[in-house]
Amino acid sequence: MKKVKYAAPILLLALLTTGISLAQAEKNKLSLGLGYYNENNRMQYLKATTKTKIEGKFTPAGGIRVRFYIGSEGPGNLLGAATTDDKGQGILYIPPNARAEWDKSPQQSFVAVTDSSQLYDAVTTSADLIKARIKLDTANDRKVIATLIEQKGSAWRPVGGVDMKIAVHRMGGDLNINEDPLFTTDSQGIVSADFKLLNLPGDSLGNLILVARIDDNDSYGSIITEKSVPWGTPTTYISGFNERSLFARRGRSPVWLEWIAYGIILGVWSVLFYLFFQIRKLKKLGV
Repeated sequence: MKKVKYAAPILLLALLTTGISLAQAEKNKLSLGLGYYNENNRMQYLKATTKTKIEGKFTPAGGIRVRFYIGSEGPGNLLGAATTDDKGQGILYIPPNARAEWDKSPQQSFVAVTDSSQLYDAVTTSADLIKARIKLDTANDRKVIATLIEQKGSAWRPVGGVDMKIAVHRMGGDLNINEDPLFTTDSQGIVSADFKLLNLPGDSLGNLILVARIDDNDSYGSIITEKSVPWGTPTTYISGFNERSLFARRGRSPVWLEWIAYGIILGVWSVLFYLFFQIRKLKKLGV
């Protein structure tokens, strides 16, 4: 009898233990990527990307808290933390208090660490980079000149053999300045490209924003430099907010379209009233 009495609790405890073990074993594997970005040689930030594989496909993992460190993982090297959005991306701008550590060496390392949760185990990744920058200038005949330099000791030296994109910044993305999508720096770290976009709309003064960028380079990360040039066609923005059109705001649709809509409504109600009065006449006649 005692064996039967204690059998149920023992079985329940075994099932709970097995369930907890299975739940822990079924944690999804989290993939963590880390990138360094330098914009206009002034604004620098880190971007963490988290994703997981669901049904054989990688899917962004949002809501993941990521801690960023400079040099190595440790309380004294903590730069800050960010939580990934629905695209699985979390961004942290490098704070000014990291300057002392940043200036120690031409080469720098960053570390990203995720917190452990019920869905994922903690993940750590790092990114090693060499400090570099892009100088962007122009010459006669609308020629664009971009120079890539890296820090060597206390000096800056040109870097050759690196792919670079030169484009014009537009609302929908960057537009290449000619038929070549990428350019490679020469032994002097220089890229020279002809600007072949004619009659491209600019701002009210005809200014365009040139962009020289290196994306996800293994040694330098992502570097973006911009420069304003007066090579566009001056464009004055005219607001159509109060104009009548098919795509206007509420109450500013074309008059002919409103008459059609009101006519249909009036026609439907006219038929309903006509039927109502006909039914009323039939009732008076006793039909």
